[in-house]
Amino acid sequence: MKALVLEATRELSLRDIELPQAVGPRDVKIQIHTVGVCGSDVHYYTHGRIGPFKVEAPMVLGHEASGTIVEVGADVTHLEVGDRVCMEPGIPQLDSPATMRGMYNLDPAVRFWATPPIHGCLTPFVVHPAAFTFRLPDNVSFAEGAIVEPLSIGLQAAKKAAMKPGDVAVVIGAGTIGAMTALAALAGGASRVILADVVGAKLKHFADNTAVTTVNVSEQSLADVVAHVTQGWGADVVFEASGNAKVFDTLLDHACPGGCIVLVGMPPGPVALDVVAMQAKELRFESVFRYANIFPRALALISSGMIDVKPFISRKFSFSEGVKAFEEAAAGHPADVKIQIEMD
Repeated sequence: MKALVLEATRELSLRDIELPQAVGPRDVKIQIHTVGVCGSDVHYYTHGRIGPFKVEAPMVLGHEASGTIVEVGADVTHLEVGDRVCMEPGIPQLDSPATMRGMYNLDPAVRFWATPPIHGCLTPFVVHPAAFTFRLPDNVSFAEGAIVEPLSIGLQAAKKAAMKPGDVAVVIGAGTIGAMTALAALAGGASRVILADVVGAKLKHFADNTAVTTVNVSEQSLADVVAHVTQGWGADVVFEASGNAKVFDTLLDHACPGGCIVLVGMPPGPVALDVVAMQAKELRFESVFRYANIFPRALALISSGMIDVKPFISRKFSFSEGVKAFEEAAAGHPADVKIQIEMD
């Protein structure tokens, strides 16, 4: 079966590869329709590793996917052939301590698509556990279904923040994850989101949203904008979604006393934090690693119209153009938020 395979750093090929296709009693087989190109996919392509996860053998990329069920296992009763679905890409051990505590995303043995050595889903068919496969509402497209995965990270961040109606939130970084976090913060009750990035083109997607104040930090001071919006008090919640280590130099300044800082982005290495400054404000810190029990909520929010992800789908490529799609994603065009690949 053909797949988009990462052979080595900066080396992709569209070729046949042997992948498991046996459908177990609690599995479904899905014909893939749309796959999003994630920042982690691109990082494996450009660097060959993310932290301890290193690509040491050819690996199929892709983990943000939607498609149509073509076969169901004998014990599957809630899904049928023909159902349009999206798939949660991380499969934990169901009896692990993390799973038993409701934190299955933190199971060290989780098998996550396109995280070495697990193959991803950029291939025409995949077999997946039915428990982690979700039917798309009739008014949710395949493209929207394929962006549920990054939206779930934003919703996990808003959940960890324990947001309250009327909160003012700062989101630093307006890439895919930052954009999804901003949408999640609004859905979580934020009366105002201050969205910051160094690239002005990324902020234009929120130009018509009256609840979002955009800040091009290459031209404006984020601290000044936060002070102006909050009358000097600071933001209730600060989401760090850029992964830029320099952001941590002033990160604490944006939060109000008793506020919360949620770490969503992943810096390339250790960062320094002023513990005394944290204590002086009694700041609460939360961190995010993927998500748990979020996919159904993401789908409900998209279906209801509370969250509109369509404007953030920048460009689409066919499966046969998969290599080009990754080259374009790696180029980092300012106007791109989410590039997707559709099967031929």
